[in-house]
Amino acid sequence: MSDEDRTVAGVEYELMLLSRYHALSWQRGQQTLDRSAYLILARLELDCLMSLKELAEAFLLDISTVNRQVGALERHELVERIADPDGGVARKIRATKTGLARLRADRDLNRDGAERVLEDWAPDEIALLHDLLVRFNRDVEALEGRAWPRPESD
Repeated sequence: MSDEDRTVAGVEYELMLLSRYHALSWQRGQQTLDRSAYLILARLELDCLMSLKELAEAFLLDISTVNRQVGALERHELVERIADPDGGVARKIRATKTGLARLRADRDLNRDGAERVLEDWAPDEIALLHDLLVRFNRDVEALEGRAWPRPESD
């Protein structure tokens, strides 16, 4: 295995480790949303209204899977289904005030955790990590041919 192959394998491994941190903090009882709820609400926060089909396409999931996930969110009054304001046939999914409040509460916990991890890092190291993560995610999006919306600050 070449040095580059070993480095890429190391990146893959570190990404796997990174992906587990959300689940670990949720299991400790700090967060109130599971991973799928967090992701759906985060997407709806930026796009406001999306149909089941649009959500399924955004997450590369089967529409029945998204329908189950949205149904669970709806039962907890975190999202609601409304008529398409543009007159389309498909109903749209919208985050409720409660859903957005829970998303923000969990996001605050995530940010607090990130701040604890990064507290001994220099500001330029934190900025570099941010820039590299943005580049990595945008390159993934380019390969998929599907950009993910970002808050205005990014």
